[in-house]
Amino acid sequence: MQTATQPTQLSPTDSAQPHGLWQTQTLWPSLLTAIACLFSGSTLSATEPLEKSSKRGRPNLVIIMSDDMGYSDLGCFGGEIRTPHLDQLAGAGLRFTNFYSENMCWVSRAAMLTGVYHKTSMVNGALHERCITLPETLKVAGYQTLMSGKWHLAGKSYQIYPNDRGFDDFYGILGGAASFYAPANLCRNRQNVEQEALDDPDYYITDAISTEATRMIRDASQQAPMFLYVAYTAAHWPLHAKPSDVEAYRGQYAAGWDSLRQQRLTKMKTLVIVPGDRELSPRHPQVPSWESESNKKWQQRRMEVYAAQVTAMDRGIGQIMAALKETGRWDNTLVLFTIDNGGCHVEYAPNRSGDYLPKTTRDGRPMQPGNLPEIMPGPEDTYQSYGYGWANASNTPFRMFKQFDHEGGIRTPMIAHWPEGIKNTGRLVPTVSHLVDIMPTVLEVTGMATEEGQDKASAPDSVIPADGQSLAAAFSGPLDLNRTLFFNHARGSALRHGNWKIVKERNKKWELYDLQVDPLEMNNLAKDRPQKLTELEAIWNAESKRLNRQAKIE
Repeated sequence: MQTATQPTQLSPTDSAQPHGLWQTQTLWPSLLTAIACLFSGSTLSATEPLEKSSKRGRPNLVIIMSDDMGYSDLGCFGGEIRTPHLDQLAGAGLRFTNFYSENMCWVSRAAMLTGVYHKTSMVNGALHERCITLPETLKVAGYQTLMSGKWHLAGKSYQIYPNDRGFDDFYGILGGAASFYAPANLCRNRQNVEQEALDDPDYYITDAISTEATRMIRDASQQAPMFLYVAYTAAHWPLHAKPSDVEAYRGQYAAGWDSLRQQRLTKMKTLVIVPGDRELSPRHPQVPSWESESNKKWQQRRMEVYAAQVTAMDRGIGQIMAALKETGRWDNTLVLFTIDNGGCHVEYAPNRSGDYLPKTTRDGRPMQPGNLPEIMPGPEDTYQSYGYGWANASNTPFRMFKQFDHEGGIRTPMIAHWPEGIKNTGRLVPTVSHLVDIMPTVLEVTGMATEEGQDKASAPDSVIPADGQSLAAAFSGPLDLNRTLFFNHARGSALRHGNWKIVKERNKKWELYDLQVDPLEMNNLAKDRPQKLTELEAIWNAESKRLNRQAKIE
């Protein structure tokens, strides 16, 4: 298989060094003040211990991100896929039902780890050096910073490691996709360890990510709080799953995607994830009716493997939960789970290539890539995706997919769980929120924004300010935010301003929707409300220019 460019060899105990701005300026002593100012307009005394900000002490933090899953896939959001551990977290925590990601993998990760929209926080496939990252922030505050999973922010030449942006310990892949059995660009800190997978006939990356995460929890010192970022590659293509996990779903999707969409919508109404009068968006034009589908057995297997990937991830999350309990951290750990974008419609072509696709299997058999109906997906020598039909079902009840800024591409679940910090559990939080809100939320719950009412004058001019707002109020009661959210990447652009939204596909005209009455984006009001369209387009343009200016700060 193809391997990554060999990195500088460092031992796993080598500490991460400040990157970019922090590498060239002596700002570390004042970072606490700068960070608090950037995110909340407040100031933190660098001499006052953070432990005093809470009777319970600073919480541990675990952020879990899944890859390329739809709004309705999880059991607790309406899906039939077995996710008992995530359902448990949701039942004893909160479900955010109006939460947004970006429309693709890496841009969502950039937004989440910086609190800054990707248009500003990403440069050439890496994080902007003038953005402060969440692990850099928490590291300064005394946190142990750990990561297991998919980085996807290494830059075009895979030269920037998580260790360069604040993580003490890292295991995972540098790129955006890989074989689940023999992943390319697999690293432990800065050491390439692809051979570990090649030598292990039982290797499966979802299990490895979970195992490494639990190791990090158990190895972490009890003398300092812990931040763990777990970034699964499930359920991103390729469709790779263990035979026993696939077998558990055999025949479950025989009724097809039309029936599945209706089934999920009914359950979503029961869970009050959507209102009782909600209807389905029409089947996507690229999706035939199930009755007319000519390769039913193959199509069923695609979804069986996809579901098996998700269940394997959920099983690993259960192991992480168990490790938190075993180490006495469970009660004072804030766990956040979300997804990087909606379900992915892309049909994997036989001629597609990249460093993520091995030439052969570990035992030397040739790969058979591509969505070929004569080849059932799942084994190591296959490389397929689940395509339009099942992605359409994953994104129930919305339309469109990953890469687009219609709701199906950017509306994602978010779960928050914290036994000592969340009151009145089991609630739904309908407030509009976004990945950029996670960093300011963390700053608030860790006590890093304690003196309200100060301006941002003490923040370094060269630091790019954040775009997010804290969601911490939701942990104890209602959350009231008046949001304007900006989107622009890949095949989509959008702006949500209150309940109004403009959205367009690349090189097409703006569409206008009132999400209060038309959450499925079916009634385009662009011609009926030209003034509103002009107003929102002006806001989008102003935001775009602002973000461009920030990215070019000298």
